[in-house]
Amino acid sequence: MKYKYLFSLFFAASVVGSASAQKKAATQPAGTDIARPKLVVGIVVDQMRWDYLYRFYSRYQTGGFKRMLNEGFTCENNDVDYLPTFTGPGHSCVYTGSVPSIHGIAGNDFIIQATGKSMYCAEDTTVSTVGSSSKAGLMSPKNLQASTITDELKLATNFRSKVIGIALKDRGGILPAGHTANAAYWFDDASGNWITSTWYMKELPAWVKTFNDQKLPEKYLKQDWNTLYPIDTYVQSSPDNSPRYEGKFGGTDAPVFPIKTSQLYKGNMGMIRSTPYGNSFTLDLAKAAVTNEQLGKNVVTDFLAVSLSSTDYVGHQFGPNAVETEDTYLRLDKDLAAFFTFLDGQVGKGNYTVFLTADHAAAHNPTFLVDHKIPGGNWSEGTAMKEMNEMLKSKYNADKIILSLNNYQVNFNYKVIADNKLNEEDLKADCIKYLQTQPDILYAVDMTKAAVANIPAHLRERVINGYSKERSGVIQIMLKPGYFSGGRTGTTHGTWAPFDAHIPLVFMGWGIKHGSLARQTHMTDISGTIASLLHIQQPSGCIGQPIPEVMSGR
Repeated sequence: MKYKYLFSLFFAASVVGSASAQKKAATQPAGTDIARPKLVVGIVVDQMRWDYLYRFYSRYQTGGFKRMLNEGFTCENNDVDYLPTFTGPGHSCVYTGSVPSIHGIAGNDFIIQATGKSMYCAEDTTVSTVGSSSKAGLMSPKNLQASTITDELKLATNFRSKVIGIALKDRGGILPAGHTANAAYWFDDASGNWITSTWYMKELPAWVKTFNDQKLPEKYLKQDWNTLYPIDTYVQSSPDNSPRYEGKFGGTDAPVFPIKTSQLYKGNMGMIRSTPYGNSFTLDLAKAAVTNEQLGKNVVTDFLAVSLSSTDYVGHQFGPNAVETEDTYLRLDKDLAAFFTFLDGQVGKGNYTVFLTADHAAAHNPTFLVDHKIPGGNWSEGTAMKEMNEMLKSKYNADKIILSLNNYQVNFNYKVIADNKLNEEDLKADCIKYLQTQPDILYAVDMTKAAVANIPAHLRERVINGYSKERSGVIQIMLKPGYFSGGRTGTTHGTWAPFDAHIPLVFMGWGIKHGSLARQTHMTDISGTIASLLHIQQPSGCIGQPIPEVMSGR
């Protein structure tokens, strides 16, 4: 009886203990058992070359780029893993850890090979605009064929994490935010408002409406754009009036400061994109999102994905060697310093993790290179397409066999090929033979045979990674170093060369060591590193590897 009595007491205590444990587990906030940052902030600086971290370093403030470098961890040899190097694929790669052959975003625009129709990377006609009457909101992440690190955070927390994407460019806000985001916001030129689509919500939150009511684009543009510092101190740039290399604003006689945006914009709010104020305006909304959505105050980690698009617009218009570009980065540095100070106060210094990278970089202006006796030039995509179509028509008696050379790829018109019963292999051979005779072209590679192409191994891998059989052309064109297809002034990107494919990657904050890394890392490694830091699954198409040197091991 004594043993039976003791057993009964033990059993009762076990039941009470178990019930107490269950009650404690039910009331204990989720996410407190494993150390994680309160907020992750991803910053993609559109068209930022790696060397901009150091080209203007002496003029950066202590709290922006310098703070990231001096407190955080920089991967000095970080490369894009695929071709072509454009905005849509870049943002997709950063957040999926994947490449176009897997995630499907084969360009900003690409051709659906089965139909011959062009598709914009974020296009979705099944949704409606929210926040404007324009068609600028007919966008979603539907075309992205893999999950993002932001999706994986949602899955890992049973959708309790808040995820918000923000960018002037729709694709810059949508693709990083992923499929399951609470919101993605982008700028509508027609209304001057931040908008979204019914993919995310039926109506803008009250705080976004209030933010739009401030009419900040007009207020910024009325300030005009002059240099932040005396113009004669901009020693890292060409002389201000360099019309051979720089594009001018409509309504002006030359690309010179001051730029009277107050007189030039004439109600066109989209002009803010091509000024450094576009970045300031974007970070204004980012601060408002953190405050009003209480990002970083959750019981689980939240994620804010910000893409700064104005650097791309300014770069395209003026090129890397313009005073306008230098001033844009000095102003961005100031804005980042203010943003980090804001996060210190709102979330707490050391409570958030931030990474900064780019979707691609940019070439020097070819005329600028030639003037300084460096190889470079403009390849005429239009001329090449015209000549190839004429050559093929002469041989096969069929017109417009090539639809496009977009994305530095030969896209065939398969309806014409089928109607005329042509052999695709013969057509590819003819096109490659023509392309290899062109003085500006380094290689022309059959996408389906890239694995055995007689080209350097790392270029071979980029071709393979960039080839989506449903959305890419059949021949990849690679130009000689210093060459691109684009205008005479300003610059562009899209090629394999280091000036397009070598991008910054800097981490700072919670869980991050201080230091630098010289070995090669990849754009595909970013999401894997964040996944490892958060102890969550990598995105579904991720082929990158975590960068262990970055993490403090907390």
